[in-house]
Amino acid sequence: ITEYKCKKLHYSGILILFVSPFPGLKCVCLLCDSSNFTCQTEGACWASVMLTNGKEQVIKSCVSLPELNAQVFCHSSNNVTKTECCFTDFCNNITLHLPTASPDAPKLGPMELTIIITVPVCLLSLASVLTVWACQGRPCTYRKKKRPNVEEPLSECNLVNAGKTLKDLIYDVTASGSGSGLPLLVQRTIARTIVLQEIVGKGRFGEVWHGRWCGEDVAVKIFSSRDERSWFREAEIYQTVMLRHENILGFIAADNKDNGTWTQLWLVSEYHEQGSLYDYLNRNIVTVAGMIKLALSIASGLAHLHMEIVGTQGKPAIAHRDIKSKNILVKKCETCAIADLGLAVKHDSILNTIDIPQNPKVGTKRYMAPEMLDDTMNVNIFESFKRADIYSVGLVYWEIARRCSVGGKTLEIFLCLPYLDALIPDYLLVISFQWQKWSILHTMEILRCDCCLVLLIILISITILCKVLENVLL
Repeated sequence: ITEYKCKKLHYSGILILFVSPFPGLKCVCLLCDSSNFTCQTEGACWASVMLTNGKEQVIKSCVSLPELNAQVFCHSSNNVTKTECCFTDFCNNITLHLPTASPDAPKLGPMELTIIITVPVCLLSLASVLTVWACQGRPCTYRKKKRPNVEEPLSECNLVNAGKTLKDLIYDVTASGSGSGLPLLVQRTIARTIVLQEIVGKGRFGEVWHGRWCGEDVAVKIFSSRDERSWFREAEIYQTVMLRHENILGFIAADNKDNGTWTQLWLVSEYHEQGSLYDYLNRNIVTVAGMIKLALSIASGLAHLHMEIVGTQGKPAIAHRDIKSKNILVKKCETCAIADLGLAVKHDSILNTIDIPQNPKVGTKRYMAPEMLDDTMNVNIFESFKRADIYSVGLVYWEIARRCSVGGKTLEIFLCLPYLDALIPDYLLVISFQWQKWSILHTMEILRCDCCLVLLIILISITILCKVLENVLL
């Protein structure tokens, strides 16, 4: 009988062709109280438990053959109903239980949600701040811990200098083919491999740092991005064709660098540890020979600056417009180099034009020529700017002479700037009576007067000034 029933169920699709000769299947029926809780069917015994109003409700009964073929009664629903069908007598007399549901996760309140969202955001922000701080602070820490004369070997040094010193690169006229300095890519490579050591001074447009490049000292003038015009102007003047001269500060490179928070504009030049002429005279007393040497080197540098070189790659005449003791550097050999060309103007002799900013009254008022101060200078004539430079040189000579030791005596104990006490008529400087005792100082006074006298129609030329100083030195 069992075998017959299994075959009958397996081939349920054609059961309508067969008629069971056997009596039906007996099952437990909880709803059949009139028949001793039993029922009989040709289908299957059925037992089910379902969740109703939070309580389990058990149902046991018979499933007819058509209902069994519909395959509805013998399927369970997850966590709601569990149903089983069987095919032996009273096989549904079993105990069923719904599957145990996993406990629901506790719901989060507003406070918990706020904490869960805020904590990761704060941690991420803190990590970002620490990362930025580490990236910015590492170079500074590195520079502080680093010994001034020790730096890491850089492969770029070998690529740039190729066995040459920095001085060879600066004064090698074949480097760029025009005498205007190093090629731009070489300048950028040098600027990117400089290690800053310490700040050595501040000016109106930025700071000056002592740096190291490939074991050699360099000076780095750092402009802020708001002074880009000044940086560009000074770099342009320094890269003028044929400007190189031993008494003009040697230009090396110009580049812009991003330090993470703002853009810095670098101007790299030779480094002179003696500092400016102003600082040098504050620290030292000069001899007569030293005074003439300083004065002659200043005149030589200014003469080259003023001179026009005619040729295929000639040099235009240039006026400095800000000559003073703080803008003149002292080299190791006790000669001077003129620096700070950011305010200089160039003269085009072919077109007879002057490359000058809109405001002609620039520079340091203490050293300005009177015609610049009272706006009587003819800015359309280039000679006016050259005369103003010579006037300023005369004041610098006065500073040098006051620190000269003659006959074992120093004329002035302290360095004095021009017109320190007061301005007097005709802008003439007070001259010590001791200058008349010594012929060399008397000669310097004559030169200074020739530079500074306002009533002269044509001031002494810088070339004549050089010749006089050379004769005195000899």
